[in-house]
Amino acid sequence: MTRLRLGLLLLGLLAGGALAAPLLGLWLGHDSGAPDLFNRYAAPSAAHPLGTDDLGRDLLTRLLEGARVSLAVGIATALAAALIGTAAGILAAWRGGFVEALIMRLADGLLALPALPLLVVLAAVDPAVIGLPRGEAVSDMARIIIILTLFGWVGVARLARAAALSVLARDHIRAARALGVTEARLLRRHVLPALAAPVSVATALAVAGAILAESTLSFLGLGIAPPAPSWGNMLANAQELVFSAPMAAVWPGLAILAAVAGCTLVADGLRAR
Repeated sequence: MTRLRLGLLLLGLLAGGALAAPLLGLWLGHDSGAPDLFNRYAAPSAAHPLGTDDLGRDLLTRLLEGARVSLAVGIATALAAALIGTAAGILAAWRGGFVEALIMRLADGLLALPALPLLVVLAAVDPAVIGLPRGEAVSDMARIIIILTLFGWVGVARLARAAALSVLARDHIRAARALGVTEARLLRRHVLPALAAPVSVATALAVAGAILAESTLSFLGLGIAPPAPSWGNMLANAQELVFSAPMAAVWPGLAILAAVAGCTLVADGLRAR
């Protein structure tokens, strides 16, 4: 099995489980957010295939509910960063001069900043400042997507600019311009197809980076707030249970590993093709 297919298989299994999480909860008769203090740290069984956590909640349903959050944040962030970065890179390469200098210096400034400490500071800002309600999973996800996109577009923009400059300098582009082909047609028919390969690889890697960043912020208590599950806050809740209930920490860690490995394999497969 090729790397691309293996990566797509891993991501497909996670995405399928995330989509099936509500149906699985109904089938098992569990509410992922409902505590059952009489059933804490239960061993794996037919009713609880992965056991329960410190509040008696089913680990499997919470793990799949967390997959919905983590994958949604990763994919949305990567797509937003790819769109913004591609547009910025093409604009810089096409217009040149002051516009290119402005965009690239902004990108260089963002690259020079320490990403993780700044992410932590921005994530700690009251969401009401940017018009989002407090303590809701959707608003927490939107806040994280906005923050990660703010830094994520830079790498895509640099790749897109480099590829666009290479295409725009070719002889057939000069010939097309001499024949009166419009700039919009040049960009659509010649520049955008040339960007497909580097941008697709960068987007696949950006999904993995966004999943890790969201898990880190949630682990630190600055991302998805409980009781909504995410892999990061599941790890945070389980950090004191490593010896008494180690599987509560192992399963979300394995889920993060599988998601990041899947994205990396997809990126490697796309690069090879």
